[in-house]
Amino acid sequence: MFFRRILGLVVLLAVGACTPGSNPPQTAATGTPALPREIEREVGSAYASEPLQALVDRVGRKLAGQAGIGGFRFYVIDQPLANAHALSGHVFITRGLLAVLDDEAELAAAIGHELGHVSQRHASERARARRQVMEAAVEAALSSGSVTVGRSVARTGLLALRRYSREQELEADRVGLGYLVRAGYRGDAMASLIEKLRRQSQLEDQLLGQSEDQPDQRSALATHPAPGERLAALHDIAAARAPGESNRAAYLAAIDGMSVDEPPEEGFVRGTSFLHPTMRLAFTAPVGFKLFNDREGVLAMGRDRSLMYFSCNSERATGPLDDWMRDRLKPTPTDIQAIEIGGAEAAIGARPRGSDTGLGQVRFVAVRHGDGLCAFTLSSDGPNRDRGIETLIAAARSFRTLSVAEAAALRPYRLRIAPRSGTAAEAAARVPYDDLRLQRLLALNGVDDAASFARLSEIKTVEP
Repeated sequence: MFFRRILGLVVLLAVGACTPGSNPPQTAATGTPALPREIEREVGSAYASEPLQALVDRVGRKLAGQAGIGGFRFYVIDQPLANAHALSGHVFITRGLLAVLDDEAELAAAIGHELGHVSQRHASERARARRQVMEAAVEAALSSGSVTVGRSVARTGLLALRRYSREQELEADRVGLGYLVRAGYRGDAMASLIEKLRRQSQLEDQLLGQSEDQPDQRSALATHPAPGERLAALHDIAAARAPGESNRAAYLAAIDGMSVDEPPEEGFVRGTSFLHPTMRLAFTAPVGFKLFNDREGVLAMGRDRSLMYFSCNSERATGPLDDWMRDRLKPTPTDIQAIEIGGAEAAIGARPRGSDTGLGQVRFVAVRHGDGLCAFTLSSDGPNRDRGIETLIAAARSFRTLSVAEAAALRPYRLRIAPRSGTAAEAAARVPYDDLRLQRLLALNGVDDAASFARLSEIKTVEP
């Protein structure tokens, strides 16, 4: 949620997402069933891979049979983040999660956990508990005549609800483990799944510049138990050590060649540059910034508390863009100027004096792109904020339109299964990233160090 929290601070312009619209559902020609539109808006589009869809569907149906749950459908979602969840009769597995798993048993563990939530009716129980908390808070406020008392009751109740959510996660592990073993898979796949999620979470913290030293600690505000807590809860369950199938070779063959990037419709991050092949645009953040692409836009974060947020929509801004900025942005920016960026009409303005955003120096930059509009929100704080904001403005001025040839040449990075050759450091030097190469490679292969990597006969790697 760290990413979302930052976005809430930075998104000050009334513009839409980086994509020109929702990703279209896959057609029957791809072999991948289309998601209902209302579901697609929630989770994203299905990944167009008939073998992967068939794999997830087969394993899901096997687990659902053990759970006694009928009518569910199982999908691979076209997202690079490792995630799985159930919603409205569907179970979704992202290709990001498929990439970090090592075999079919771990896939079954992930699906079993989600079906555990379904069979135990956790979502409806949480909704009922939350409603009871809010009703109790309102009643306390009315009976006491004090809003403060009502807020206190709500705060206490919501903290208890978070602890309740953690208990539900542990229960979903236990219930899912039963489904996993009865379906014939190795029982320790639930534990190895949790270990892989721990490594992935640790990597994500490193990418965000957060501490990597406390991956097993969770605050009282957390809704999920720490990996160590989940593993300890499985320790005394006999089923967690039951023998069974792994189907590793077939699983690795199925994910070989899978995309590990954002969908092309959402653009690609390449080092400090963002390139969008379908919208044919690009820009480059300052040196040292980290870029995070999301369906809602692109966030670039600097170590000096500088931020830039980029998004586009298809709104047709009539008239000059400096007039559009005066008329459409509230509170109205000051020092608005008409400029040109990459040969396109643009405008720049500053945060009004006295407006309290807590973000230091703030600039808004709007650029006309084709028939639509793209915008940057730039923020720099701290002792060097004046110099920082000028650096961010220069980065916004790097915005340009890609040529047809440049856009056509952009391809997603692909996961590859290959015999291990050389050391972990040598393999890491070949992956196409600018930062944390070794850490990314180790997390992808489910190991903690170079010595463990050296014991692998074949590895997962990433190729352009």
